[in-house]
Amino acid sequence: MFRNYDELKKFCQDNDVKMIDFKMIDPIGRWRHLTIPAERFTPRTLEDGFAFDGSSYGYLKIEKSDMVFIPDLNSAFMDPFWELPTVSMIGDIFYCGEPPRRFEQDPRGIARAAEDYMRKTGIADQMLIGPEFEFFVFSHVSYETSPQRAFFEIDSEQADWNMGDNTGPNLGYKNPRKGGYHVPAPWDVLQDLRSEMCIMLEERGLPVKYHHHEVGGPGQVEIEPVFGPMQLWADKTMLAKYIIKNLAIRRGLTATFMPKPVFGDAGSGMHIHMLLMKDDQPIFYDPNGYSGLSQTALYAIGGVLKHARALAALTNPSTNSYKRLVPGYEAPVSICFATANRSAVIRIPAYANRPEEKRFEFRCPDATCNPYLAYAALLMAALDGIENRIDPVAEGFGPYDVNLYNLSGEEKKKIKALPYSLEDALKALEADHEFLLKGDVFPKPLIEMWINNKMKDVALVNQFPHPQEFFLYYDL
Repeated sequence: MFRNYDELKKFCQDNDVKMIDFKMIDPIGRWRHLTIPAERFTPRTLEDGFAFDGSSYGYLKIEKSDMVFIPDLNSAFMDPFWELPTVSMIGDIFYCGEPPRRFEQDPRGIARAAEDYMRKTGIADQMLIGPEFEFFVFSHVSYETSPQRAFFEIDSEQADWNMGDNTGPNLGYKNPRKGGYHVPAPWDVLQDLRSEMCIMLEERGLPVKYHHHEVGGPGQVEIEPVFGPMQLWADKTMLAKYIIKNLAIRRGLTATFMPKPVFGDAGSGMHIHMLLMKDDQPIFYDPNGYSGLSQTALYAIGGVLKHARALAALTNPSTNSYKRLVPGYEAPVSICFATANRSAVIRIPAYANRPEEKRFEFRCPDATCNPYLAYAALLMAALDGIENRIDPVAEGFGPYDVNLYNLSGEEKKKIKALPYSLEDALKALEADHEFLLKGDVFPKPLIEMWINNKMKDVALVNQFPHPQEFFLYYDL
């Protein structure tokens, strides 16, 4: 938004900005923030930054945890959720020192390093991505886990379970399970909310392609932006989640990117479309190639599919992620590629026929990921495929232009599957992460920390009795 301090200062004066807010990413993908009065922001701020406790973020040990963040003026935006006029901007994370030294595990820095490595290879100079933001909007959520009680409860005005509600006026028009795709009014009660979200995103530099109601009947929706540069679009992914969640709260609703909040209905993914450019020209297009793809694009697909199981630990990093990745809900489970096939991990959109649109879509990710790490890992896998000429056809990854869910048992055994659990994915990452270390993009300590911390999630969830277990085993 701003190129220098003087531009920021003038904007603050012209718009009566009272506060400046700084947002930093923690390892698992949550924003933290700190706010100062606008007059406290000086040119020195851009050199020295602000000190914070890195151990509270999960980056460093408590005995040596002083760190600093330095704000990025280019990331600034007017924050719509505070009463006082406030400019927000993202900070990069550094070690303390004179001058501060960049922290190699800063997710934003890793995304930037992946782009730098891409340029050094000479393969491409830009990766464009297009994430799809799927999420549920509920009218109520409550949950608890304690020694004597474990439950969650959600509600949605649109849900079919409210069809027989007689506690007040009931106007009908409830969405059936898995029956919400592109429903119009009066079934779609979230149109105005989505439109308001899109306007906020547009005003803050994230152009929107379209929005609509998704398959999930009880309030599942989608906002899909246009394509943009990888690291910048990771910033915008965090901004999108921030706007979506806070605007829902403002309207008396609650939004969640949890992959599988409703049993028996569609889950929420974050499909990632990607293409590579060099000298402003697309390198994924070849009119004579399979589905219009160049050999370079096919090699990129080969790299992504070869490393798909390891990638899942970063693109699907929650235990809940693997409750979505099951057959029958348009979520992929088979590691293969095809055209227009939503049951494959990689889909080549059949409608994208122009050279500048030719791309592929990685369909398994969800928005519980840290977008900087997920996008960077996807780029590194694609580059590994191109550098090592990994042919997806020769590797047995397809193309499979059939409904993979309808294959016979024998045919399904020929196709490798995504991990069935977070633990399975983390073990795959532990065994296959050398492609992430190229060019010192991903530091090995970060991968080790990620595996250790996520294994703690696995252990914690496994220790809690599940309500379904009472149905299965209480009377035995």
